[in-house]
Amino acid sequence: MPPKSEYTRRAAERQAVAEQQQKRFQLIGNLRLLAGIGAALLAFFVFGSAGLSPYWLGLPISAFIAMVVMHARVVQRLGVATRALAFYEKGLARVEDRWMGTGEQGERFRDPNHVYADDLDILGRGSLYELLCTARTRAGEDVLARWLLAPSEQSEVIARQGAVAELAPRLDLRESLALIGENVRAGMHAESLTGWGSHPPVRFFPGLRVVAAVLSTCTIVSLASYVAGYSGRALLLGFVLTQLALTFFIRPRVREVVENVDLPSHDLALLTELLGLVEAEPANSPKLQDLKTRLKTDGLLASERIARLERLANRLEWTHNEFFKPIAAILMWSTHLAVSIERWRLHSGNAIPQWIQVGGEFEALSAFAGYSHEHPSDVFPVLADAGAVFEGGGLGHPLVPTGQCVRNDVSLGRGMPLLIVSGSNMSGKSTLLRTVGLNCVLAWAGAPVRAQRLQISPMRVGASIRVQDSLQDGRSRFYAEISRLRQVVELTEGPVPVLFLLDELLSGTNSHDRRIGAAAIVKSLVQRGAIGLLTTHDLALAHIAETIEPAGVNVHFADTIENGKLHFDYHLAHGVVERSNALELMRSVGLLV
Repeated sequence: MPPKSEYTRRAAERQAVAEQQQKRFQLIGNLRLLAGIGAALLAFFVFGSAGLSPYWLGLPISAFIAMVVMHARVVQRLGVATRALAFYEKGLARVEDRWMGTGEQGERFRDPNHVYADDLDILGRGSLYELLCTARTRAGEDVLARWLLAPSEQSEVIARQGAVAELAPRLDLRESLALIGENVRAGMHAESLTGWGSHPPVRFFPGLRVVAAVLSTCTIVSLASYVAGYSGRALLLGFVLTQLALTFFIRPRVREVVENVDLPSHDLALLTELLGLVEAEPANSPKLQDLKTRLKTDGLLASERIARLERLANRLEWTHNEFFKPIAAILMWSTHLAVSIERWRLHSGNAIPQWIQVGGEFEALSAFAGYSHEHPSDVFPVLADAGAVFEGGGLGHPLVPTGQCVRNDVSLGRGMPLLIVSGSNMSGKSTLLRTVGLNCVLAWAGAPVRAQRLQISPMRVGASIRVQDSLQDGRSRFYAEISRLRQVVELTEGPVPVLFLLDELLSGTNSHDRRIGAAAIVKSLVQRGAIGLLTTHDLALAHIAETIEPAGVNVHFADTIENGKLHFDYHLAHGVVERSNALELMRSVGLLV
């Protein structure tokens, strides 16, 4: 079934469930109110002059308690149905190209000095990150951003492709991920979890638990003996004072453990739902098998280890009960639990960062899988082993709505290092640069690409498309551009070939300096083994293709004027553009030129 049809069907089902649970919510609420009113009326007659038996109060009270339990279950089911409905509505928004501005935009990862992120719309409103990100945890968001902001090793990318292909059909899994917790992202603090797990150990003297157990037993026995009249108060007092002295001696360390476990236990309880899905999910691809393996230590799964900590933390909560406090004091309850919690932390704490990382990677893979499911015509690229190669057929811009996306073929490398793209304003030159750049980013993140076919070698992306001036830094646009160009050139000093994407190169200076500077920069990049595209509406720069070795190729976008209106077909053609539309554009907005 096509994604849109499947999402529509499931959304309707979840909507029906939500409406049904909402009706039950209202009905049970009304019945609970009636039970309360009935209990109040019966109480009037029981304690009034009617002299009814108090046992009659058991009926409305029992009904009220039953309604409370049922109400809680309905609230839970309503919440699940509502979150499931929201999941499919968001999916429909993506499929129907209504997603812009509705998702996580990754602004916290933005770095104005990144060599391509702002230029290619990787982050921000309407960005690639917003389209892809379905992560429920900050760890998942972090991993996804890291994969999009830097290329990965070829072996890792191949492994991700296999995992994404395996996960793509598993829509039920992605729904389950969306249903985890109420607000996992806001509720889980990865940094504090990692810090707690790696904190220096809290030392208790050896045999503390045995000593505490013996003292507690002796205190209880002496208390029973005193109450039965078999012994005097001195024996009981002696054990109580000894127990108090031991408690006072170890109190700072017990308090340190007890006071610091509350937040980690809560956060790990949220994480265990995610890890439980990873552990239970069938895994055929090497990447998914590796993730499952990393969640298992000494024969125990991460979820089992976390469940033990959760049980210890829950038992610790009993000490807040006023009736249990005296019993807890006699049993040295907090001491026993503090030793057990610290033992858990020393044994499992160092694994917490790995658990978080595994959860984050699984969410990032699921995000790619969701994208693959929603765009079934997108393909996985073929990863070339060496050289600088980018050969794409039917390339499209991943962020352009499907109905408006015009596809083109782009081939770079294998003796063709440079394409100089000329064309008039608004003809599609910058869009082509972003099309090539975004597909390169997707390819080396491990995701499908918007293309009919793509063969690509390992490469770093460097772009100068959307460079802006900065009043805060006192930089002009031209200075910001040449600073970015220096970053792009510096990329070529590394072992991986560079894909450069340069839009209207050096447009902030005069024609003479621009021609000389642009030719020198492009020639230097090509000599260093880089491949790329240069766009321009200055036809003088088209001659750069002839000055480099091996020679570049000129291509262009054309436009036509029909009935006084400009029309663009956005199809790439060979050669240099033969006309400009600048004057027509000026006239179209009412300027007298």
